[in-house]
Amino acid sequence: MGYFERALLAAVVIGAGAGFVGALVVLRRRTFFAQALTHATYPGAVAAAALGVSVPLGAAVASVAIVAIMAGIARVRRQGAQVAAGVVLTAGFAAGALLQASLPGMPVHAESFLVGSILTVTDGDILLAAVVAVAAVVLVAAFGTRIFFSTFDPSGFRAAGFREWPVELLVLALIAASVVSSLPAVGAILAIALIAAPAAAARLVVSSYRGVLLVAPVIGAASGIIGVLVSRAFAIAAGPSIALAATAFFAVALGVSKLRRLPWREQIPVETAEDARIA
Repeated sequence: MGYFERALLAAVVIGAGAGFVGALVVLRRRTFFAQALTHATYPGAVAAAALGVSVPLGAAVASVAIVAIMAGIARVRRQGAQVAAGVVLTAGFAAGALLQASLPGMPVHAESFLVGSILTVTDGDILLAAVVAVAAVVLVAAFGTRIFFSTFDPSGFRAAGFREWPVELLVLALIAASVVSSLPAVGAILAIALIAAPAAAARLVVSSYRGVLLVAPVIGAASGIIGVLVSRAFAIAAGPSIALAATAFFAVALGVSKLRRLPWREQIPVETAEDARIA
């Protein structure tokens, strides 16, 4: 398989997986958390490259630490999840930038960490993304009822005697895994676009929970394919192209949703219509 065919395959697998998990991110309003996680895994990726180990492995280790830190900050009195995400986002990204600057002899350029390099993905990267996508589908199929209940009626979920933290932990783990598997394609900065934009677009064009879970992966995969093709046609970076394609899908979906709400014609009163015919 050539590098371009491998890039297309990676775009489909990573885009579909990110779109599916992104549906949970958008529906449960965890977009800011996902954004913080994408940025804060940057130092883990840099450290892994410096040590000569797998970059996704380093990002995965960092994501576990980040989730623990954010959970601890969120439990502090008068703080919360949004404060924790904001602190971790800035601190993590700053730590990655400093680490990158202190290791000038690294074999990997900083741009590949930030915006990805889908043309250089390996079979292992694609396999990791496929495993994450399949695992996400299986887990959502197994615990979908509780995830749905917890997402749309958290008060009723607690009143029914269920604990929220197992569902929340499952969703956070899927977000972390999706972020890590997306890094080789779109990098630390642009991963949030591939995770959130397809799901946000799907939510605008379909009204059901299951519909969003089905449409978001399709939009994510299409964004990946279009981004890679545009990248090749215009000789530009693939990561930004994929992110812009996902954003374009959201813009189109937003426009379609607005058009649906417009009154295409005003209702003419019966008396006025009859008067017009007589005249």
